[in-house]
Amino acid sequence: MFDHVKFGVSDYAVSKAFFLKALEPLGVAVVSEGPPTYGVELSAKGNVSMCLYQTEEKPAHLHLAFTAEDRRQVEAFYRAALEAGGKDNGAPGLRPRYHENYYAAFVIGPDGHNIEVVCHEPEA
Repeated sequence: MFDHVKFGVSDYAVSKAFFLKALEPLGVAVVSEGPPTYGVELSAKGNVSMCLYQTEEKPAHLHLAFTAEDRRQVEAFYRAALEAGGKDNGAPGLRPRYHENYYAAFVIGPDGHNIEVVCHEPEA
């Protein structure tokens, strides 16, 4: 639904490493990069992108939700994100209060942002 999201982080190297590892199961990679104050653009398949940049400002916490193709990607994201230093904020599982096939996992990233990966498809 969006073209790109850009937000500031307190430790550019830590956040870049976290998002690259955590979102690797979704095919996310570096598209372009400049100096830390300009940042890095990350994308999967070049459709939409997320950009991170170094800042001293204290931005409000964000909730970022990424689409997974299947439930295995949700589970792989969760494992990778925890290995990358993320904190559990909801293990992979169904969230029927949203809809019957809402399968998601949540982690808190290095700057306190709530990072979600969700699959809306029924189990294969």
